[in-house]
Amino acid sequence: MKFHLSGLAFIIADMPAPDPHIDYPQLDTKIQDWAQELGFQQAGVTDIDLTEHEQHLQAWVAKGFHGDMHYMTKHGSKRTHPDELVSGTVRVISVRMNYFPPDIEDCEQVLQDSNKAYISRYTLGRDYHKLMRKRLKKLAEKIQSEIGEFGYRVFTDSAPVMEKGLASNAGLGWIGKHTNLINRDAGSWFFLGEIYTDLPLTVTAQRSENHCGDCSACIDICPTQAIVAPYQLDARRCISYLTIELRDSIPVEFRAAIGNRIYGCDDCQLVCPWNRFAKITEEKDFHARHPLDAPDLLDLFAWDENQFLSEMEGSAIRRIGFDCWQRNIAIALGNVTCDPLMQDAIVSALNEKLDSASGMVAEHIRWALDCYED
Repeated sequence: MKFHLSGLAFIIADMPAPDPHIDYPQLDTKIQDWAQELGFQQAGVTDIDLTEHEQHLQAWVAKGFHGDMHYMTKHGSKRTHPDELVSGTVRVISVRMNYFPPDIEDCEQVLQDSNKAYISRYTLGRDYHKLMRKRLKKLAEKIQSEIGEFGYRVFTDSAPVMEKGLASNAGLGWIGKHTNLINRDAGSWFFLGEIYTDLPLTVTAQRSENHCGDCSACIDICPTQAIVAPYQLDARRCISYLTIELRDSIPVEFRAAIGNRIYGCDDCQLVCPWNRFAKITEEKDFHARHPLDAPDLLDLFAWDENQFLSEMEGSAIRRIGFDCWQRNIAIALGNVTCDPLMQDAIVSALNEKLDSASGMVAEHIRWALDCYED
């Protein structure tokens, strides 16, 4: 039977007995080949045992490290038990796709120029969710054309799915001390996606070993000390959480440390030695749009809501909304180090927005203005 969720077709079937007419080893090889043809750099298969990752998640939530991300707890055990989310699931095909764009301004130089806005590199292009889901659906359809109907559902950061845990179990990499997935041959600049299926596919033979060793570069570099211990991230301190997930006022204690990062933070990835092996994406949809790799803060702050919605159409940035966008830029403007002429321009721009801003944005504008008082 076929259903639809958010415009995405998926099929759920009763758990089938292994079909003696299917050559599973041959199918495994074809899945790898098809994944490559569809633009994925790697695919792996895992079972649905997430016991180790479930224990880590429960401990993380118990400490309150998830902050206001209440969706991390609202689905019960479905996140760590794939067969509860999609009945009949026995295997998960996990894939990764590179996203670091070519021909962009040097990340470190942008971070050091306080007049510029730093936007996390995963979101410089078009929203990855639709592209990844479409490719995963095509992969499932190729399997279906080979063996006939089977049960499956595809995901890309779109449901209670333990993406990094599944990818780690499928051999795509290991979860680093910063809690991102790292691949020994490709670093960490990639997206993840999954196909939950009732096919008894062969599980990837070897899982990746952890190669972080004694390195603590990601812990040391974090501007807000959000990596409170190896493999433990307090999201409430993380700039990505503060600028993307949080819909309220950003705590004053973190505002100076945010610097010019107006959407996300890549510091822990930029400093990771394994990213010297990272590959530039070949997906044109992930190439930088507009001048978002190094835009001027004042130019972005001058946008009204209609321009924000227009400029960010098709971008993952759009989902934070105009208020959070202005909130983040106001903080960055308060952190600019500049000459008197530039300071006058910034103060003028902040004052111009103050009267029409929402209460939350106005609070951050006033904070930024206070930064320029003698």
